[in-house]
Amino acid sequence: MNYPSEEKTMPAVTVSDITVLPRVHQPDPAVANERAVKSVTSAPSGFEGEGFPVRRAFAGVDLRDLDPFIHMDQMGEVEYAPGEPKGTPWHPHRGFETVTYMLDGIMEHQDSNGGGGVISNGDTQWMTAGSGLLHIETPPEHLVLSGGLFHGIQLWVNLPKAQKWAPPRYQDIRGGDSALLSTPDGGALIRVIAGSVDGHDGPGSTHTPITLVHATVSPGAELVLPWQPDYNALVYVLAGQGTVGAERRPIRKGQLAAFGPGDTIRTAAGTTQPQAEPNLDVLVLGGRPIREPVAMAGPFVMNTRAEVIQAFEDFQAGKLGSIPAVHGAPTELRSTD
Repeated sequence: MNYPSEEKTMPAVTVSDITVLPRVHQPDPAVANERAVKSVTSAPSGFEGEGFPVRRAFAGVDLRDLDPFIHMDQMGEVEYAPGEPKGTPWHPHRGFETVTYMLDGIMEHQDSNGGGGVISNGDTQWMTAGSGLLHIETPPEHLVLSGGLFHGIQLWVNLPKAQKWAPPRYQDIRGGDSALLSTPDGGALIRVIAGSVDGHDGPGSTHTPITLVHATVSPGAELVLPWQPDYNALVYVLAGQGTVGAERRPIRKGQLAAFGPGDTIRTAAGTTQPQAEPNLDVLVLGGRPIREPVAMAGPFVMNTRAEVIQAFEDFQAGKLGSIPAVHGAPTELRSTD
């Protein structure tokens, strides 16, 4: 496998004329409470599933700053040779939602609740595991045979105690359904995948109130977004380099910024960018913190250690679905208050 080096734009969803899009109103600096940057962390690299490379975006970040999010992987960006594309085997989940956002390449999903679909550039699969199910994510057979570019994001969104036993649900969100916005000067393309930005709603629906945005910021341009004061706020760099916050703290590809309280988020693209990445591409995400105990191990995110053990037992007893699963579940349990 090779990592792409030639200059290209982030695929997802683009527009031919950004000036026709609705503009995000810029907060009045006299009254806006701009969020300060609490931390900038670098995502370590690893491997997931059958061996595809990932960056662990949330590694080393306090769960209290992430809440209601649990985990996020940047999958790729990698150019597979013929026969190399990999996915994940059948495995269980309970107690949260998985969001798979595809930037480049193709991914197929199937689950034991009857959900399934195929996503490509800019599409999203949103699976509510809730009370539990089995699922599998793999590249289609023709992509395995041909190889090709693969780049995506998987995000885990926690569910509050009252919703952890909700019936499983699957949402197939086309990239063209995202709300498309721009900054007043046309320097940034904003794709609202879930939640709301400045009164513009994305198509994703979640039990836990969140906002998820993918923005492409041109060199030298700024992205200033009004943000729910009761949500947390995170910015993850998919490509390029720039700064975050009024203090203009440097940030680059593979780094995550966690913000403090306030109602405005600021991100700026550097005037120069890496040759292979002509723009700053960021995920901006936040949600209303659940503030409940978290006990998690492997594919289960619950409130107590006993609930996680029960999830493993239910999986082994075949109670999470009828599709045979091959899953080497880790035995270590991690609990935080």
